[in-house]
Amino acid sequence: MTTVLRDEDDATRRQQKLERINEVLLDRLSRIESRRGSAWAVFQAAAALEKEVAARNRDLEKALQNLSDRNQELALARAAAEQANRSKTRFLRAASHDLIQPIAAAKLYLETLGDTPLSPQQRGLLTRLGSAFASVEELMQSVMEIARLDSSRIRFNLQPVAMGEMFGRLADEFGPIAAAKGLQLKVATSSATVESDMVYLRRIAQNLLSNAIKYTPAGKVLLGVRHDGDRIWMEVHDTGVGIAEADRSRIFDEFQRLPNDGVSGMGLGLSIVRRACGRLGYPIEMKSRPGRGTMFRIGLPLADEREIFETASADAAPVPEGLGGLTVMLIEDDAGLRHAYEHLLADSFGMRVASFGSSADALADPAPAPDVIIADYNLGYGDTGLLAIAGLRNKFGVVPGVIVTARLDDATVEACADLGIPAHAKPISVTQLRAALENAVREQR
Repeated sequence: MTTVLRDEDDATRRQQKLERINEVLLDRLSRIESRRGSAWAVFQAAAALEKEVAARNRDLEKALQNLSDRNQELALARAAAEQANRSKTRFLRAASHDLIQPIAAAKLYLETLGDTPLSPQQRGLLTRLGSAFASVEELMQSVMEIARLDSSRIRFNLQPVAMGEMFGRLADEFGPIAAAKGLQLKVATSSATVESDMVYLRRIAQNLLSNAIKYTPAGKVLLGVRHDGDRIWMEVHDTGVGIAEADRSRIFDEFQRLPNDGVSGMGLGLSIVRRACGRLGYPIEMKSRPGRGTMFRIGLPLADEREIFETASADAAPVPEGLGGLTVMLIEDDAGLRHAYEHLLADSFGMRVASFGSSADALADPAPAPDVIIADYNLGYGDTGLLAIAGLRNKFGVVPGVIVTARLDDATVEACADLGIPAHAKPISVTQLRAALENAVREQR
């Protein structure tokens, strides 16, 4: 029905059309209001969402600021920890150096005393004293080794290392120790060549073998290798007491030993192994059965080179000549150790000794050139044995020299090597000192 009003429409017709128009208008108004209400709700929802987003942004900014603050605190804590670690390393090295000085002097006195006539009782006491000082020396050397491994300045001399050659030397070193306990030491042959630092790899193997022998009351110890692709596993097996599950998480910590083991030692060997392997990037694995034995193994990368790197050793050196009658210049700032050296060099080696406490005193001596020089590296107040030897060589020409130091780190070894001077760690034994002096004199000739 049309809703347009016409002139010809009667009153009833007009009323009907007006009612219809009214209904349409009301319906349209209702729809408009409905749409207006929905849009308003959307607008209100959008405004509420915008407020929620703003609140969440403020929360996020606050969280980011808190995270930034925590990161700054962590950075400060890390810097403090690194500084503390450096301070600890310096303290350990300094303390070890100061402790090793009197120990070195005492060992020289004891070895000199051992060459004199003694009663059986005195000889027994001397042996016990030597054993006690050896234990202290081992502790100090281990502490210094841990300090070196913890240092960020440590550098490794990576080179091809022939495992068979190293195993042969380890067999010679540990065979008598194992035999003294009634153990059988089996060392497998190996043609493998790995890429490693020869000094630290040997130290790792020594600590593992020493640990295996200590904790094996009966049976055998085996050292060998197992090939695994581009690497090998150096393995040490024993038939010892084994390690309980509860103790396996702490055996690599410092000064840790198995409970009620009754074994002598400081509990530092495995800690050194862990540190050295960590710095060299070698994985460590362990399997153990209490009462049945333990296996430690270290993953080593195979070397690309086929040529085995060999170095001269004191064992391979020709028999040295005597030192009697030669003049040795001794430069050592520690009075007690200097006195011990003087007695040893004069009484046992038969040498003429000129001793001084600094490079300045040595250079001021009007005597002719000595035949050989022994110098401590750290002479105090910035003075070093290298400065002393360099000054004496400038004065007399090339004179053979030997550095003996309690701080045998990489920097010291390199500095000595630049002058062609061998460096030895304190405390040095009488045999080692004699060999060092004889080799230095012979090479100079």
